[in-house]
Amino acid sequence: MSTTFTLDTSTSRANPTPAPMKRLTVPAIQRRKFEGKTDEPLVMLTAYTARQAQILDPHCDILLVGDSLAQVIYGLPSTLPVTLDMMIAHGAAVVRGSYHSVVIVDMPFGAYEASPQQAFAAASRILAETGCAAVKLEGGQAMAETIAFLSQRGIPVMAHIGLTPQAVNALGGYGARGKSQQEHAKIMADARAVADAGAFAVVLEGVMEELADAITGSIDIPVIGIGASARCDGQVLVIDDMLGMFDRVPRFVKRYENLAETIEGAVKNYAADVRARVFPTEDQVYRPKK
Repeated sequence: MSTTFTLDTSTSRANPTPAPMKRLTVPAIQRRKFEGKTDEPLVMLTAYTARQAQILDPHCDILLVGDSLAQVIYGLPSTLPVTLDMMIAHGAAVVRGSYHSVVIVDMPFGAYEASPQQAFAAASRILAETGCAAVKLEGGQAMAETIAFLSQRGIPVMAHIGLTPQAVNALGGYGARGKSQQEHAKIMADARAVADAGAFAVVLEGVMEELADAITGSIDIPVIGIGASARCDGQVLVIDDMLGMFDRVPRFVKRYENLAETIEGAVKNYAADVRARVFPTEDQVYRPKK
């Protein structure tokens, strides 16, 4: 375990305290792929809060503070309205709640596309104000110059290609990519471009399995799949999806729990107790000591 818990008597909440475990590093993640193979796949999940990070941290290699918080935290229709300040606030919370995993923060739409200099200004803020290890940005060949610019200046970059949610308007939806030979070739070229530019890893989202296998076998950096292939160097899911917090289950998600149903049941029981005046009981009220 990477985290122990102590009771903060001022808040009555469990807070993490460091245990003797060194946090993973970006080079350690890179080294997991050796001579084109990864023996033990990398485990990556999204996290948005300190408490989520506490729970996920011992079991993950990477925690991604994803701009998917737009939908799962804020109820927004897409990731496009997410701001840099939002990503920094949640990134700092996840760093505070973790001691083992590499924490990566998504660069929000509009914070990096204009120029490498714009990207550096945003990324340096993210690293400085959150304490995270790296940033993630979407785009392949078009972002290669920016990835190189950041990497050469000490900012580790995870790339994201295939289905790129920030480009949903240009892509025309969230369907799988790489079905046509032309698109297959484009995504393969994107993968090689980001690897050559210095990205330390790449998320490959929503692509045909054959293409995912080809990319994983053709570049030296770890390929983290989501809706790609079991043979990728690692996997990532949105935590709320795999825990069953929403009714819709994307094709690429395996639902490991149905927490929405569990939570609804607990709230239903609480509401019934309140209305029947059976909560609180003597165990939950304060009385003079006898």
